[in-house]
Amino acid sequence: MVDRASREFRSYVELYERASLLELGSLADQARWRLHPKNEVTYIIDRNINYTNVCVADCKFCAFYRRPKHAEGYVLSFEEIGRKIDELKALGGVQILIQGGHNPYIPFAWYLDLMRYIKRHHPIHIHGFSPSEVDFFAGRFGMSIEEVIRELMGAGLDSIPGGGGEILVQEIRDRVAKKKAGADRWLEVMEVAHRLGLKTSVTMMYGLGETPADRIEHLFRVREVQGKSAGFTAFICWPLQPEHTELAHVEKTDAVTYLRTQAIARIVLDNVPNIQASWVTMGPKIGQVALRFGANDFGSLMMEENVVSAAGTTWRMSLPEMRRLIADAGYVPRQRRQDYTVIDEAA
Repeated sequence: MVDRASREFRSYVELYERASLLELGSLADQARWRLHPKNEVTYIIDRNINYTNVCVADCKFCAFYRRPKHAEGYVLSFEEIGRKIDELKALGGVQILIQGGHNPYIPFAWYLDLMRYIKRHHPIHIHGFSPSEVDFFAGRFGMSIEEVIRELMGAGLDSIPGGGGEILVQEIRDRVAKKKAGADRWLEVMEVAHRLGLKTSVTMMYGLGETPADRIEHLFRVREVQGKSAGFTAFICWPLQPEHTELAHVEKTDAVTYLRTQAIARIVLDNVPNIQASWVTMGPKIGQVALRFGANDFGSLMMEENVVSAAGTTWRMSLPEMRRLIADAGYVPRQRRQDYTVIDEAA
């Protein structure tokens, strides 16, 4: 566990709470340039495919899920998922991000068959199944985390997204997502994935009533795992979108809080190579500003997104607009793959 009494921990909490916005931004920008000396900002063309919205986790912050037997519950067919992939590839897409609810009616073989189907008929990088889903599979099907991940890898899984991280402090998770993988378990899934050779991203959704110290603990725990495994490719943070959720009464945090939080993440996470700006939740203008607050990546074109938009946040942009926003912020836009290798645009 994180030693909250340590001098380092207290110094970061103090920096986060007391430094001016521009001071934090400057420190984060310096850290970014040390890691990424080229004047480039990367982005990826991918698509979020939510294969089901049926879920029994009952997270208080989620407007996307539907309980079993709800009239609006769905499970996508393999063919529909295939069509979505073909639409993405027509735009130059290189990856799908596939996630869904904790649906108790889907057998494990369905997930394996889905990935085999994708690799056979619509080959593409599969970035899928968050740690919370992996944990759900393990419990539902009586398997260990390692067994679940090995089976998924064998069927075609290429990397794991960092969804469901929220705040990696158990007290906070107990309050808003009691049925979902706890903080220790979430990180355990990531460590196992890294050990088995899968790269993953890592996230933080803040604004759940946690303290600044809770957010710093989250970052410390991520840094600790990364120090052992070096498996995290990127960190992404964004604020709670409370509309249409059980937390609708919670005041939405502002852009300054977002920029401060991303900046302190870049400063603390000195061993996580990439920081992704969250224009999807904050809008394109703040996304641009975030590039001076530690971010070196503009994230995904996000051809499709269903979870955040269910809470009323519906930012969208075209590929030319994304490239223009990066260029207007003073950087050279470069398309990338999931592992952050740059795609030769002349190819």
